[in-house]
Amino acid sequence: MPEVVISDASCLIILDKINRIEILSDLYQNVTTTPEVAKEFGKLLPSWITLKESPDKNYQKVLEMSIDPGEASAIALSLNYTDPLLLLDDLKARKMAKKLGLVFTGTLGVLVKARKLGVIKELRPIIDLIRNTDFRISDLLVEEILKEVGE
Repeated sequence: MPEVVISDASCLIILDKINRIEILSDLYQNVTTTPEVAKEFGKLLPSWITLKESPDKNYQKVLEMSIDPGEASAIALSLNYTDPLLLLDDLKARKMAKKLGLVFTGTLGVLVKARKLGVIKELRPIIDLIRNTDFRISDLLVEEILKEVGE
C-alpha cells in the first residue's frame, strides 16, 4: 500500500463527472492533492482529500516549464514522500514521473484495481459513462482492460 496517493486533476474530474469519485476513498486511505489541482478541479473537494502545498516551489516551477501547474505541483509534492502513488492521465506528466522514478497510474488503472478488489462490481458500465464525457479512450484499450478483469 502506498504511503500516500497524490492525485492530479484529471482523475478527480472524470470520476466526479460520472458521480463515482468515492471510488478513490474506497481504494486508498490517504488521498492528497495540491491547491493547484484543487483550482483545476474547480469545486469543493470531498472532505476525505487532504490538501498540501509542495514544499519545493522552485522545483515545481522548473517542472511547469514542461507540464501544467497542477501536474507539476502533484509531482513536486510526491517527491517528499517515501512511497507515493501518483494518479496521472496526461502523457507528458507520466513521462516526467517515470524519469523521476515515481510510481503512477491513471484513472483507468484506478478502475481496474477497484474492479479486481471488488470495490466496483462491473467495470464496463463505468467505462461507458466515461466514454460519454470528453475523456478519450481507445477501443483497443477498453478491450484490453475488460479482458484483464474478465468482462
